[in-house]
Parts: sequence; structure tokens; C-alpha cells
Amino acid sequence: MQHILVYSDSLSWGIIPDTRQRLPFEQRWPGAMEIALSQQGRAVRVIEDCLNGRRTVFEDPFKPGRNGQQSLAQRIEIHSPLSLVILMLGSNDFQSMHAHTAWHASQGIASLVHSIRSAPIEPGMPVPPILVIAPPPILPPKGLIAPKFKGAEAKCTGLADAYAAVCRQLDCAFFDAGSVVSASHIDGVHLDADQHSVLGLEMARKVNAFLPE
Repeated sequence: MQHILVYSDSLSWGIIPDTRQRLPFEQRWPGAMEIALSQQGRAVRVIEDCLNGRRTVFEDPFKPGRNGQQSLAQRIEIHSPLSLVILMLGSNDFQSMHAHTAWHASQGIASLVHSIRSAPIEPGMPVPPILVIAPPPILPPKGLIAPKFKGAEAKCTGLADAYAAVCRQLDCAFFDAGSVVSASHIDGVHLDADQHSVLGLEMARKVNAFLPE
């Protein structure tokens, strides 16, 4: 059994745009990925560690515990041995209370990669490979989250390129989710159910290459 950790935020948690409801596991992209891999004969278990509002390495001034750096190394220790860690974070770095750019988010991702690689895993356990996913570009925010993400569509400009550059420097895999899916037109940030399905199937194809025969 291969274990894959998805460390992410509400885009992977499966929040239904402009609600506080959640898609079921089989409709969220990590679940769709697990199902597709299983159908290909892969014995996999996807571990979802996806927290609404999670940043890369930044604090939420209104809600504690949204700094993705906090306890990440322990998450790796808890779930090891892992065959792959997937990082998909960054959208919340551009909330209206932050003045961050794509560069800031990319440096946050770099810090998370270092934390994963230096986690205190047991002797003999492998340091897992890492796949960084850039979330799709944020659209003009609408609905319940509009004040929280005001201006985010401009601040996130260049995110995929910034992540790709960091991944080349750190020698870890990269995928641009915006190449296959787009943010919901309902709220401008999250993924509609059909986009979860598309991303899950695409990630199954990408992840398949990481798993031993």
C-alpha cells in the first residue's frame, strides 16, 4: 500500500463555492485521484490534510493555526513512510489582509519543501518526493468571500511561474493546475465539482509516475 499525503487548503478540502458545505470524498480531487489510481491497479491510500484558510507560511490575524509551516514536519513523521507528498497551497496568501505577491508565496512553498525534507522520520524511512501544485489563478472574487479576497486576482499574478522556478531550484516536481482547471465563477477562488474531477484524473496520471511498480 502506497501512502500519499495531500497537504493543502479549502481548494482540496472540497468546499462548495459560496457555501460552507463540503463535497464528498469521491468528488474531491484527492478522492478522485485515489479512485483513478486504484482502478489502474495501484494500491494507494490518499491522506487528506487540508485546512480551510491555510497559508504557506503566513499567519491569519483572525484565525489561529493557518500557518502551513506549523506542525508540517510532525505531519510527515506521523504519516511516514510516505510515497509522495503533494503541496497545493498559496491562494490564501493573497487574502486582503496580506500584501503578498507570487514571489512571497513561492518562498513559502520553498520553506515547506525544506521542512518536509528535514522532518524527523524514523531511521531507514525514505524522505518522500514532493509534488508542488500551483492553484489556478484567482478570478475577481464574488459572494461570501469577496471581502476576504478583494484584490487577490491581481496579487496572485505569476504564481505558476514563480512556483516552477522554485521547484527547478529545489529539484522537486511541479504541476500548474491552471493548465487543466479554472477557479469557480461562483466565488472566483474555489473549484466546482467538475473541476475537481478533471484535476483528480490529471493528478492520477502525474502521480502514477512516482509510484514504484
